[in-house]
Amino acid sequence: MFTKKELIEHLEKGTRMLQSNELKDAFTAIDRKDFVPEDYVEEAYEDYPLPLGSTEQTISQPTTVAFMLELLNPQKGEKILDVGSGSGWTTALLAHLVGESGAVTGVEIIPELVKLGNNNLKKYDFKNAQILKAGKEIELGGEAPFDKILVSAAAEDLPKKLMEQLKVGGTMVIPIYDNLWQVKKTEDGADVKKFERFEFVPLIT
Repeated sequence: MFTKKELIEHLEKGTRMLQSNELKDAFTAIDRKDFVPEDYVEEAYEDYPLPLGSTEQTISQPTTVAFMLELLNPQKGEKILDVGSGSGWTTALLAHLVGESGAVTGVEIIPELVKLGNNNLKKYDFKNAQILKAGKEIELGGEAPFDKILVSAAAEDLPKKLMEQLKVGGTMVIPIYDNLWQVKKTEDGADVKKFERFEFVPLIT
């Protein structure tokens, strides 16, 4: 079993998915162990997904989360939407990365995970992060537009509602089937880069 230090070394040197100092600091400060169910605490630092209670959702593989965050490139002061926040781990990582001058809104469709995620965020006393219950459509008019959007569940196509809530010049990282897309919104549409061979639970809409 990995320790936290060994997991970070594995991400940095083994998979080379943790390349920025900011991300390394976030993975050090935000302990994955605080976001996994009690039954899986001993596996908290292993590089694979873990189940989240009685739901069919998971806390994502650390390598995948690190790569998605590298593609998203969160910056201090940004406002970020975290879709499919699960246990709150990615929301907490993002909150650390954007700092007190930024803000992160997580959304979850499963009430059990909304409660779990918010309880886990309280362990870090974040003033700049919250997790909300998502409706059938993810529409956060009072919070949008966002500088960045992170989606941790696979969609069948690029969600129009999410693109509408992304600033021009902003970035969204989202799984489409088994590909990971980095989408940069432009005045005329979007520039897309695709990365293959990733697995995610489905995005429920």
